[in-house]
Amino acid sequence: MSLKTELCGVTLNNPVMTASGTFGSGAEFSEFVDLNRLGAVVTKGVASVPWEGNPTPRVAETYGGMLNAVGLQNPGIDLFIERDIPFLTQFDTRIIVNVCGHSVPEYVEVVERLADQPVDLLEINISCPNVREGGIAFGQDARMVERITQEIKRHARQPVIMKLSPNVTDITETARAAEAGGADALSMINTLTGMKIDINRRSFVLANRTGGLSGPAIHPVAVRMVYESARAVDIPIIGMGGIRTAEDAIEMILAGATAVAVGTANFTNPGVTMEILAGIRSYMQEQQVGDIRELVGAVHE
Repeated sequence: MSLKTELCGVTLNNPVMTASGTFGSGAEFSEFVDLNRLGAVVTKGVASVPWEGNPTPRVAETYGGMLNAVGLQNPGIDLFIERDIPFLTQFDTRIIVNVCGHSVPEYVEVVERLADQPVDLLEINISCPNVREGGIAFGQDARMVERITQEIKRHARQPVIMKLSPNVTDITETARAAEAGGADALSMINTLTGMKIDINRRSFVLANRTGGLSGPAIHPVAVRMVYESARAVDIPIIGMGGIRTAEDAIEMILAGATAVAVGTANFTNPGVTMEILAGIRSYMQEQQVGDIRELVGAVHE
């Protein structure tokens, strides 16, 4: 029985990885999770310079999930190269670096700095606000998605994964735009925009007013978007959004995902990725599936 899968020419030991922003760069979870057993570690977003993030409070629990408005706080590419990459290269797992920026040149600067680093793939977070276009997220404009993908591909040495925003009318439009721009793979979905109000204080719970909704509540939306996109493009998809059990992960794979990323569930159960991996293996034994790739997109029409 084989759990190995391939993503943009890169072989993963299994399809289970972490979602950016929920696992740091692996060090803080390494006492709970054997990183050697993960298909890949996806790092927290990395920018060209340190970002302070948004003011607090910036995290709130909701029914079936959580809201976050952390604002992609990160120490910047210099410290990331000095500290985090050497730590991750100790393990038999693939390294996927999540890249963020407020403008195309900011993205490109990080991509170029990573060109000669021992990382396997780049995941481009296009839910960042484009400060040069009035603050709208890059990922909400299909033309911008294609353009930024083209520009990043011009400078990238590693395969490029475009992380799509679900805050659009038609996810297949941005999926096709990323593919047209030369993306090697897609990851989806990022968080849905939400809001929470404290009725006793009559004020917003988050200082930013709005935040990204993640967790089990968004899982059905994510499955639908992965399914639609898998039928609209010919490049592989990493499925994410509310995965907390092996059943959730298998559902995403059947919808068309080549690999899956586990995010919010890490906060409540640091060992959840290992449980999901064991559950996938058990499912394959019960269903007499010899190769995990047999399940990709195998939902009956």
